[in-house]
Amino acid sequence: MAIRFHLDENVSSAIARALRRRGVDVTTTPEQHLIGASDEEQFAFAQSEQRVFVTHDTDFFTLIELESSHAGIAYCDKERRSLSHIVRTLLLMWEIMTSEDMQNHVEYI
Repeated sequence: MAIRFHLDENVSSAIARALRRRGVDVTTTPEQHLIGASDEEQFAFAQSEQRVFVTHDTDFFTLIELESSHAGIAYCDKERRSLSHIVRTLLLMWEIMTSEDMQNHVEYI
């Protein structure tokens, strides 16, 4: 099954637009009315939809230590990567990996 992504509130909406133009299934925290929601609530939404959680926030590493299973996390240090690099990497993940590959996996972008 193809990877589906959820972008947290700190990830640029330009990334979502670029991925959608290429046919990728993406939701975002603002679109899901989760702005200001706790990390746990945002992560729970992504997990309920079996979406890989895309974040710049290292706090999510603490959350996954508490979870027995998750759909995956794609972590990116926004200070070190350009938007185009992030988009290219997420597209590559979408093209070559499955949702099963991402199960309980953290991908560092």
